Amino acid sequence: MGFESLWMFDWLGTVLPVFFVVVLGIVVLSAGKEVMEWSRNKRQPVLTVGSRITARRTHLQQRRQEEQGTRTYTFYYVTFEVESGDRMEFKVSGEEYGQCAEGDEGRLTFQGTRYIGFQRLNRYSLEQVKM
Repeated sequence: MGFESLWMFDWLGTVLPVFFVVVLGIVVLSAGKEVMEWSRNKRQPVLTVGSRITARRTHLQQRRQEEQGTRTYTFYYVTFEVESGDRMEFKVSGEEYGQCAEGDEGRLTFQGTRYIGFQRLNRYSLEQVKM
């Protein structure tokens, strides 16, 4: 009973701290990544370019919470094609998403990977310009 019963305490004394350090490291790296992306975006100029909406999509995520049950989160994304032909996808609010339609043309304003806004050109004024 002497040596055999001590292996469990030795295992917990070794593995538990390593597990704690790994979990803490993952949390710190995730937070650091977000801070670095925010910092990188702040250094970028705010650009406004002509663009067209080429796609829209949603992403649903469910999280289980003890007291409230399951909670569902919806994330909205819009893909823009800019004048150079490049495509960029931005996360937008539900309100912005609802106002966007594929094929809409307008002026996209962004800073790095951060979406700032999209000003739609009126379809009527587009037809007048094409005539």
